[in-house]
Amino acid sequence: MADQQEEEDLRMALRMSMQNSPPEPKSSRPREAANLATTKTPEESRRLQRELMATAAEKRMLAAVKNVPASSSPSKSERGGDLGRKEMEIKAKEVNLGNELSEEEAYQLFLMVFGSGVSKDILAQWSNQGIRFSLDPETSMGLVQHEGGPCGVLATIQAFVLKHLLFFPDELVKAAQSMPENLTSRRLSKNHYVASNIFAAFTEDAKSRTLVKSMGEILFLCGNNKRAVIATLSSIGHGVEGSVDSSKDVIIAQALDGLSIESASDLQKVLRVDTYTTPASAFERLEAMIPVFQSRMGALLFLISALLSRGLDCVQADRDDPSLPLVTAPFGHASQEIVNLLLCGQAVPNVFDGRMDLGGGMFLKGVSTNVEVGFLTLLESLNFCKVGQNLKCPKWPIWVVGSESHYTVLFAVDTAVQDENELEERESQIRKAFDAQDQSGGGGFISVEGFHQVLRGMNIRLPSEKLDSLCSSGFIVWSEFWQVILDLDNSLGGLKDSTGQMGRKIFDLYHFNGIAKSDLNGSQATSGGETPIQRPRLTKLRVSVPPRWMPEEFMADVAVPSGSADSESSGKGTEVAKPEPPQHAPLVDCIRTRWPRAVCNWVGDPPSIV
Repeated sequence: MADQQEEEDLRMALRMSMQNSPPEPKSSRPREAANLATTKTPEESRRLQRELMATAAEKRMLAAVKNVPASSSPSKSERGGDLGRKEMEIKAKEVNLGNELSEEEAYQLFLMVFGSGVSKDILAQWSNQGIRFSLDPETSMGLVQHEGGPCGVLATIQAFVLKHLLFFPDELVKAAQSMPENLTSRRLSKNHYVASNIFAAFTEDAKSRTLVKSMGEILFLCGNNKRAVIATLSSIGHGVEGSVDSSKDVIIAQALDGLSIESASDLQKVLRVDTYTTPASAFERLEAMIPVFQSRMGALLFLISALLSRGLDCVQADRDDPSLPLVTAPFGHASQEIVNLLLCGQAVPNVFDGRMDLGGGMFLKGVSTNVEVGFLTLLESLNFCKVGQNLKCPKWPIWVVGSESHYTVLFAVDTAVQDENELEERESQIRKAFDAQDQSGGGGFISVEGFHQVLRGMNIRLPSEKLDSLCSSGFIVWSEFWQVILDLDNSLGGLKDSTGQMGRKIFDLYHFNGIAKSDLNGSQATSGGETPIQRPRLTKLRVSVPPRWMPEEFMADVAVPSGSADSESSGKGTEVAKPEPPQHAPLVDCIRTRWPRAVCNWVGDPPSIV
């Protein structure tokens, strides 16, 4: 009888803990909401007591379920109770009631992120950056950064936001929800549903949902697709859930009033940690807590969430030197470990593929898997590092761009920018077929018989006079054959480009710098004759990539057809315009690490990566 009563008590306590809103009704009036955040009423005391009881009940119930022998066979009368326990176990696995960090965890977390000698300026940078969209219509799809430091976190979230906004718009997300996103066909992005005014077309609601979806995806990536840990403020708890916006603002403002993070003990006092094991439950929590992440503590809370999702011990094991802080001195920038954690789920410090064996059982750790969005860096153009193919060629054409002091985002609206140059691929096939017939020991020539096999295999139809000329000496040299192929129209199997592009690949890229100081023109403008306006900046770049056989000195002399990017890439634009001289900026050096010898043009000020 006692066991039956205890089981009923456990069920009741667990049901109360699973409610989306607190057991006691919340007032939506601002003053009362503020009082709830600062004082404990008798009702709240009882609610907290019930939550503690539910937590204990959950632990005892799960322990009891785990201790049931696998061979036990329930009777028919017991099956209903077993089903109820299983259902409650599933729900319990989806929702964690939340708890504070222990002193040891808080100390380990603070030391890992900031180190022992962090300055107040760096702590202030990371405690005053929310995750908010730009209010400027031209950059409304972008997250705004006001201070240096957290740009690595914001740029990575921005990259995932762009992935969902550009390649999984609302009408396609519903159709794709039944399959894992990593199995969704890339062909979706090649449909021309992306309008020319894509960046101004997104509603606030759509952007908010996309932000929540992106944050949840990153946290589950850090949690090895098994869990997401969401760190919020303990003084808020579930108080913002189910409240109207005005009450949420009051509750959050009350919680942030006078709040500062200067030590591990401060972290322990203010953090509330919830763990979720299903994307749906994490999405629901993030959606309710999005005002908290939009507040000035947002970037720091998200970084902590990612670290806890990965697990602090796993984060340290990922790193080559765990003694260094993740936020680097003296300027408080996010380290490469932070960026890699958010991109690939592991806090590895390097950008090459896999790991590098140094001998003696020592290794340097890089990125071991392909990623959804990638990474390029100016440091590679300066020969300080080598970005591997995993980061350089992501599933979607979006890259976080690193410089010596800042992170920005480069992206395209069409996945075709990552496709190989068709003429280069054709050249490789012809050369491979030619070499297969080369019996000269690498001399670069083949017999007439072998030459005819190459022509048949590659479906190349040479005019009779060209064929006779090549075969007149009894053997065919590759250099002579290659010149004929370059002059032969592609309809006959050659590489001559009827559009006049000479095998160039032409496409558009966009660069977004979220820091408010990046718009040089905007910084000079004023609002009502008062403070200068500083805005994030979006730059469109026209990129022309020549085939590898085109001499570099010849690139600037070839006219680029005018018209839209679509018509140029498809070969429909034939009107020849005077080529614009290539422009240069540090971003171009980053682009060339992905597309060697790329030529870039833009309108207005150069794109800034600092």
